[in-house]
Amino acid sequence: MSAKQATTTKETITAHMSRWAAGLQFKHLSKEAVYQAKRFLLDSVGCALGGYQQHDVKIALDVLKEIAGSGPATVIGTGKKMDAVSASLANALMIRCMDYNDIYWKQDPSHPSDIFPAAIAGCERAQSDGKELIVGLVLGHEFEMRFCEAAFPGIRERGWHHATLTAFVSPFVAGRAIHLSWEQIQHAVGISASRQCTLGAVTAGKLTMMKNTVDPMATQSGMLAALLAEKGYTGPEHVIDGKEGLTHCFGPEWKLNLLTDGLGGSWRITTCGMKFFPTEALTHTPISAVLDLVKTNDLHPDQVTKIQIRSLARAADILSDPSKYDPHTKETADHSLPYVIAAALVDRQVTPAQFEMAKIMDPTIRAQLNKVEVIGDPEIEKVFPALQRVIVNITTTDGRTLSKQLDYPKGDPRNPLSDAEIEEKYAALADGVLSAAAQKKLKDAIWNLDKLPSVSNLMALMKADLRPRRVSPGNAKSASKVQSKAAKLSRRRK
Repeated sequence: MSAKQATTTKETITAHMSRWAAGLQFKHLSKEAVYQAKRFLLDSVGCALGGYQQHDVKIALDVLKEIAGSGPATVIGTGKKMDAVSASLANALMIRCMDYNDIYWKQDPSHPSDIFPAAIAGCERAQSDGKELIVGLVLGHEFEMRFCEAAFPGIRERGWHHATLTAFVSPFVAGRAIHLSWEQIQHAVGISASRQCTLGAVTAGKLTMMKNTVDPMATQSGMLAALLAEKGYTGPEHVIDGKEGLTHCFGPEWKLNLLTDGLGGSWRITTCGMKFFPTEALTHTPISAVLDLVKTNDLHPDQVTKIQIRSLARAADILSDPSKYDPHTKETADHSLPYVIAAALVDRQVTPAQFEMAKIMDPTIRAQLNKVEVIGDPEIEKVFPALQRVIVNITTTDGRTLSKQLDYPKGDPRNPLSDAEIEEKYAALADGVLSAAAQKKLKDAIWNLDKLPSVSNLMALMKADLRPRRVSPGNAKSASKVQSKAAKLSRRRK
């Protein structure tokens, strides 16, 4: 290449990001980023231990028994060792399947902790320590959240699922974890991202188990791509910004500078949210508002004639289409505004217990569904995503209208879960899998992650020491303790 050509050739965005990812070290991270990585890991491990008890995970583990190979990576709950690709899928599905882990929503939504298992499996394969794992956790949040900010409108608004973005991010995390060169990481991104685009159909209309599986599959894709790149496999370097790459195919407007501006100057993980309810993100603020009105005014279902939810147009479209007024699966119910609001009215809580099939088909709850009206409000659109505003109006049988406006839910960085609330959530979800002593040992190890000499030692602590309960396609009853315990903690602080 001539000197003139060298000065005019533009470096791809994947090259820029890969160089930075390959060079990222624990010493570069802020204390707050390290602290938040521990918080999100504890929350995610709790979700995974709850997920280990779920019907869809049981199915996936049965399939992996048939197809997975032996390897260095530990599967949560079983304690079995598998190849890194299969373990990434299994563990990511456990974290995701209850729709209870972290949440970030700017132009696009995402659950960055879905990528944690790529970092975990990669670190186990590389025989790394806790500091290396923290680097991977922070890196995944950094790039996943930046991708969520870069598209105008977000790709979800164009009919694509955010797992599409995870397929771009997970190879960065997996590649860094197994110590690939920046060139190999760039190829891994090209391998994964060029073949893993996910249709929004998985979260539209009647929902199935695939709703919580596509992101784990994108994490699995990143791990596979990293292993291929390690052996010399190549992928398109221009997969983001080149001909027929991401921005070409998913136009119209991208602010690609958001992917790279200020890398290392601050850390996105410190601005990510965490779920207080095991439901779709846009249901959280209306649930919080309805619960407040119901409890403050001691409302009972027979006293309510109508509950109007004013929210984003996408909430009306995705969360209150006709299928959401007649949910018959957990996946549809936890993405149904009518259902979660009806459950909040009847049970005065929305926990995993509300998504067992007996609850979903409870005639008392179902009798409330048609009382719920969801309206897209143009004024609310104007303040999103800075605010997740909702306005709730409850009409009572005696003619009163009770109203509440909320701008963001519990778990938002502006109203975060405390460490104690995360620990309570973790304990409730781990119930039935780990004994109290095992729970404490694992929790303490996560809080001291930067001092642990081996990620494999950490993963060994996640092996069930209690006989797991067989559950139906609903969720573990034990996790219904989460919000009641958190509420008690909150009252004690007041």
